[in-house]
Amino acid sequence: MGLTARIRTRDGWAVSHAVVTVTDMTGRQILRAGADAEGAVRDTTALTPGAYTVIVTAIGYTPTASTAIVTASGRAEVGTVTLARMGGTELPPPGPWTVDPVHSTVAATAQHLGISSVHGRFTEFSARIEIAPDEVEKSRVEAVIRAASIDTGNGMRDGHLRSPDFLGTEQYPEITYVSNGLTPAAGSDRWTVHGELTMRGVARPVDLDLAYLGTGADPWGGTRAAFRASAELHREDFAMNYNQVLQAGIAAVGTTLKVELDIQAVQGEALPQV
Repeated sequence: MGLTARIRTRDGWAVSHAVVTVTDMTGRQILRAGADAEGAVRDTTALTPGAYTVIVTAIGYTPTASTAIVTASGRAEVGTVTLARMGGTELPPPGPWTVDPVHSTVAATAQHLGISSVHGRFTEFSARIEIAPDEVEKSRVEAVIRAASIDTGNGMRDGHLRSPDFLGTEQYPEITYVSNGLTPAAGSDRWTVHGELTMRGVARPVDLDLAYLGTGADPWGGTRAAFRASAELHREDFAMNYNQVLQAGIAAVGTTLKVELDIQAVQGEALPQV
């Protein structure tokens, strides 16, 4: 008996500080319960069969309300409730934003031996976003990545990736991305960023699938916006043609790279001094 629910963000993360309030059809509160560290709500209060309103709230998220029917068992199974960040369906305020590399990730994944994946990330990068005030399609982003900062957790492999077989970091120390357009995708918080990626001295058009996750205050008095983006690259497009083929005819390293970006940007021209 009682109520059960799971509270999640749109990306599947638990909202551990969510609160669930249940009222009857007259608006009288019947129970109030908080989520645990896994975003789960389990309350054993017996409920009289009938219809109830379930309200889910959490600081920084837009509240939701739904109707739950309690059966003769006295139990209400609400299921998974998805909360959207406040401002998640609106654009960040216009003006300059500076990407915070400490709270951001630039990661890449390649297939290895045809059966598993190798995961890596770049640890040194900077980026600036300019949100256009009138036409968001005119917003821009520019990013610079230090190619030698690649880290896959294996020193020998990282050294090979820095060599002329792959990134050629001595001759081409920087990877750059400059956007030249933005178009809406499915959903009010989904966009496609059009731009040019330059790697190993080769420039190619690359689109990023972008999700805007919302804007909120940070502990240092600033305002932050969060984004998630992804793209697929073909390394031969950037003159990375190294390909050791095993006896079974399988390439040691796949030719497709999956790039995933988790970005926090701080409003303003520079990062705060913390």
